[in-house]
This record gives sequence, C-alpha cells and structure tokens, in this order.
Amino acid sequence: MTPQKTGASNPFSTSSRSYGRAILRLRGTYQEKTRYEISGQTRISIDYLHHDRLRCNVFECRRRNPYNQGAAGQVVTANNRPMRQRQTLTLTVGQTEGDLQGKDDKIIQAGVDYLGRLGGGTLRILPGAYNLRNAIYLRPNVVVQGSGEDTVLRKTDSVVASLLRDSDWFEYGVQVKDADGFTLGGGIMLRSKSGPGDWQYDVLRATVTAIRGNVLFLDQLTKENFWVEKEATAATIFPILTAENVDDVEIRDLVLDGNRDRNEHINGNFAGAVFIQHCNRWRFTNVTARNYNGDGFSFQVCDDIQFESCRALNNADLGFHPGSGAQRPVFRNCTSKGNNLGLFFCWSVSDGLVENCTLSQNKQYGISIGHRDTDSTIRNCTMERNGEVGILFRDEGGEFRGGHRNRIENCIVRDNGTGKPGIGIDIRGKTRDITIRGTTLANTPGGNQKTAIRIGAEARQITLQDNTYSDCPAQIEDQRPKASE
Repeated sequence: MTPQKTGASNPFSTSSRSYGRAILRLRGTYQEKTRYEISGQTRISIDYLHHDRLRCNVFECRRRNPYNQGAAGQVVTANNRPMRQRQTLTLTVGQTEGDLQGKDDKIIQAGVDYLGRLGGGTLRILPGAYNLRNAIYLRPNVVVQGSGEDTVLRKTDSVVASLLRDSDWFEYGVQVKDADGFTLGGGIMLRSKSGPGDWQYDVLRATVTAIRGNVLFLDQLTKENFWVEKEATAATIFPILTAENVDDVEIRDLVLDGNRDRNEHINGNFAGAVFIQHCNRWRFTNVTARNYNGDGFSFQVCDDIQFESCRALNNADLGFHPGSGAQRPVFRNCTSKGNNLGLFFCWSVSDGLVENCTLSQNKQYGISIGHRDTDSTIRNCTMERNGEVGILFRDEGGEFRGGHRNRIENCIVRDNGTGKPGIGIDIRGKTRDITIRGTTLANTPGGNQKTAIRIGAEARQITLQDNTYSDCPAQIEDQRPKASE
C-alpha cells in the first residue's frame, strides 16, 4: 500500500466515502486515521509517514447494518453504540389485501388505534372507496398515507331526527322520534339552538353504542341540555377526519368526499371534512377535501398546521378555515375552488403564510381577514373570479379587533365579481397597517371587477407600492378624508 499524505483524496476509490475516524497502531504508536467505505466494507487510509516501505494491517467490516451479526453468530463490532433510535411500524389497510381488510371506517380506525397503542406509525390505505358511518379519530404521531386520487374516504348519507323528550346534561342516551338510519358504532351529532345564527348551537359529537327501540345510547355523557323546546335533533353528521388535543399527525395523498347532496348542512365550527381542535403540528400533503356540506378543512385553536398541495373543492361553506386562535398556519401550493368562501381567517389568526395558492370561483370571497387576524403574508397567490371580492378585510367594529399588519405581495387579483360589480381588494372598518406591493389587479374586457382597491373611510396606514392596474374602471377608491390618508 502506498502511504498517502494528510489531506489527500481517498486513495481507494473515487466513489468511496469517508465516514469516520479509526485508531491504528503503527510501530507501537497509536494514531487517528481516516476511515473509508468501499462497497459496504471499511478501509483505513494512513497519513503520510517518512518511510518508503510501510506495512500495516487493513481492517475490514460490513457497514450496511452496524447491528448485524456475522457468520456463526459472530458479532460485528463496527458500531457498538446503544440502539436508541425508535423504529415505527407501517400497517396497511385494503379492501382485498393488506394487514387489515375492509371497506368502512371501522377497519381504518382499527389501524389508527393499533398504531396509537404503539406510540405512532404509518397507516397505508390502499386504493378503493371506503364508506364511512363514523369519523376517523386520529392519534398522536400517526401518519395516514393514501394512494392519491385512488384512495377515497366517503361519508355515507345522513339522517336527522327530532328528539322526542328532553335530555339533560348528565345522560348517556336520547330518545328520538325515528331511529331509522342510525347504526351501532355510527357517528351522531346532537344539536340544540342557543341563538338565531347557524353557528349558535350546543353540540355533542358522539358514537352510538346501543339502540333500544327509538332510544340511542351514546359513548359519553350529553354534557349539555338538549331540550325539545330548543329544537334539539340527533343526526348522523360527523367529520371525516377529526381529533381533539392530539399533536404531531401527518395526512398524505387522500381524497375526502363529503357526499354533499345527501347530507345535512353543518357549520364549520362543529364539523368539516377535516375538523380538529386544540391540535398542534399537523401536516397535510396532497389531500383533497371536496363536496362536504360545510367546511373543507377546519382547525380551531391549533398551532403550526401546514398544508402543501392540498385542495378544497365545492364545499358548501369555507374551503380552508384556520379557526379561532390558530397561530402560524401555512398554506403552500394549495387550491380553493367552488366553495362559498376560499380561505377564511377566523378570530385571532396570526403569523400565517399563504404562498403560491389559487383561490378562485368561490361564491363570495377568495380570502377573508378580520377579527384580530394579524401579521400574516399572502404572497405569489392568485385570487380570481370569486363572486364578490378577491381579498376582504372585514369591518370588526373597533380598532382593537381589526385585522392589522398584514401584507399582500406579488399576487394576481382579477375578474372578481361574477354576479355583480366586484372589488379586487376591499379594506373595511378600522383596519391598520396593510401593505399591498407588486400586485397585479386586472379586469378582462367585459369583466365585473369594477374597482381594483377600495379603502374604507376609517382605514389607516395603507401602503400601496409598485402595483399594476389593468382595465379596472376604478383603480383606487379611497374613501378616507384627505387629512387622514
């Protein structure tokens, strides 16, 4: 072997690589030398020494698995470090193959619960349409991996029945006028009115555990009063994917179908194709939420929820709904189309990022920002052909409640106002510190986006920089008194 100088290139092969150091005994002296790997074996290169002829032993060992044993049980000692890296299980669910086989929510839930018992893992759902009579309740550290457009979780038809008698807050069952359509193990939602709005309900999401005539028994206490005089009902309404107080979940490559035409409507504060509460660090990748008779993706009081290449399509209400208190939501390369509203920042949603997204053909607004929704950035997005407004800053009453310090950068806002004269960006109420920069506001010939930007009379500190206006009859409608601009 020809000795090599210190710092010389690998003497064994241009494709080998250094992966550590070794201690080599040369003529009674221990020296540290560079170790190389060639074709799964280890070689030791030696530093330059002032000897023309130097003999040394070359140590070899297998490196493909440092925990392997050699022939006849001989332990390979290349790495005797403790094995402290936890390995997780991958479980498959399929309709005719896989570790678990079935076509409904129970088989998927069984897989999730199995992995949950082990502290997490990956559930691979093989192609097929799975009909759900109850929600899938996620567990911490579980990855749900579908097969793209070929894996569809579909909500079954809903039924609604009025309560026949009052149910108080401490009971395990309700009596309904008609129990047809309710099933054992099926999802159930109890609702009773608490005010005139469609979001003003007392609600319980539960599972039916027994049916005795027209009495439905539940897996939990009612927790609220569900009284006949408050129009209390029971319905087979539930999210497709749901969780409360569950962190660190990933959902990939799935289609969630809400079967909208055959399901009761529900407000997004209580359900959605995805509905999670008090959950953190979830990631959705290549997930479609479509045709839900409510919201597509709804997450309430949840931090660090990320969406990559997801789609909210033809849902009755909000496509994406970062709910009250949600911090640092991220939307990248997402599409929200054909919903009532594309992306709705609810209350106190802060430090969000919407990047490279398309929000189009929603009945009202592309994006809506309001009650203490602050310090977010909308960048490189397209808001087009929405029914009324591309981006709306809501009038929330007082200045404290406004959606302040938000930025719109390098976006395209065009052709909004499909049914009546529309507005590209509408800044209402006592909104403060809004920056619109490098954005194109366009109206194609014959289009209805009559106003590019409207600034309300009470808005302040509105910065417009390097924007382009194309064919909008009114580029900037500034309603502020001149002295306050």
